[in-house]
Amino acid sequence: MSFENNVVLRKSFEFAIKVVEIGKTLYTNHEYIISKQFIRAGTSIGANITESKRAQTEADFYSKLTIALKEADETQYWLELLFSTKYISQEDYIYLNNDLQEIISLLVSITKTLKEKLKK
Repeated sequence: MSFENNVVLRKSFEFAIKVVEIGKTLYTNHEYIISKQFIRAGTSIGANITESKRAQTEADFYSKLTIALKEADETQYWLELLFSTKYISQEDYIYLNNDLQEIISLLVSITKTLKEKLKK
């Protein structure tokens, strides 16, 4: 996949790989429900960012990125739940959470700028 200097896409793809790896471990340990939700939300971030590249309008572009941000927020919920229920270690939590917070910050910044642009 070519990231063409798209930092948020590259970071979300790398994050998705980590999510799948953790999800496989959870699945191996017979934790099916939360792991499926975590994988779905965690990989959806990058999928929506990728989809935004073919947006038909700026409003469509903004919409796709806000969906990616919502998926990132949901991923945060599942990550917190996995850590709080001791399905993942503190080390894995910190590792994933740091990356997720960086993606969320980028998406917030991008969507905030786009929202202002769309108001004009």
